[in-house]
Amino acid sequence: MLNVAHLTKRYGALTALDGVSLHVARGEFFGLLGPNGAGKSTLMSLVAGLRAADTGVLTLDGVAIVTADPSTRVALGLVPQHIALYPELSAVQNLRIFGQLYGLHGTVLRERVTEALAAVQLTDRGQDQVKTFSGGMQRRLNLVAALLHRPKFLLCDEPTVGVDPQSRNAIFEYLERLNREGLTIIYSTHYMEEATRLCSRIGIIDHGKILALGTLDELLTKLPFEEEIRFPATPTTAGLAAQLPSHGELLTLDGIHRFRPRPDYKLSAFFTLVESLGLPARLFTSQRPTLEALFLHLTGRNLRE
Repeated sequence: MLNVAHLTKRYGALTALDGVSLHVARGEFFGLLGPNGAGKSTLMSLVAGLRAADTGVLTLDGVAIVTADPSTRVALGLVPQHIALYPELSAVQNLRIFGQLYGLHGTVLRERVTEALAAVQLTDRGQDQVKTFSGGMQRRLNLVAALLHRPKFLLCDEPTVGVDPQSRNAIFEYLERLNREGLTIIYSTHYMEEATRLCSRIGIIDHGKILALGTLDELLTKLPFEEEIRFPATPTTAGLAAQLPSHGELLTLDGIHRFRPRPDYKLSAFFTLVESLGLPARLFTSQRPTLEALFLHLTGRNLRE
């Protein structure tokens, strides 16, 4: 459905996207996972036709997406990272404006506005000014504003930033239902739990490059270890930590050592070493590979906030 080929975008000396290529099939829930500044929003803006790429080709159903031609963009819905609503107007007034911009009028527009408010549980607040809404309510309204024209492809650029858990879950459930009904979605996030829950396939992006691409199971096979052992980074465990790099990879983040043994290193050998140093077993936890572990392995650092 969507093809991105060798896409590059620069802002002066900054290369925001560096030869990005990917394909999103019809009906997919595709996740774009990366830290702030990785290139997610830039890619979203190019797909939406809001900016032009320096090099590369973007096509939707075989038709090129270009900034000068809005016809292809009619098939798209965009939920921007920043709230794109008129705070002095009511929820109904906002939706009517966006619906009219999409070419909706009369009975169809009224029905779509009613359906949209009901879908995100805002019917009883329809006549209230948006500036009186909580952050979560504004996010939900922002989402349905992008869906009034029934697009076949939805771009969600970090749509849950700063919302409460209840609103976040409501957004998740709504998007999951839309996807089951056939809507193709690209969802950008820096929250790994969101990508894990929602996305059938994930692309990890950083510094404008796609570092890995595939289903969660496919991505986890890229890790050179099968388990990760975690223990506190304290003077008590310093002797153990000093001996581990020769047996695998040792990372230290937020006061926690993360040891990823080589496939040929037996865990029994690790715990024999632990016992010889007189360290209590309660200090250690074992964890199977996760999306977080893969990101750290690929980038060498935690996700940036």
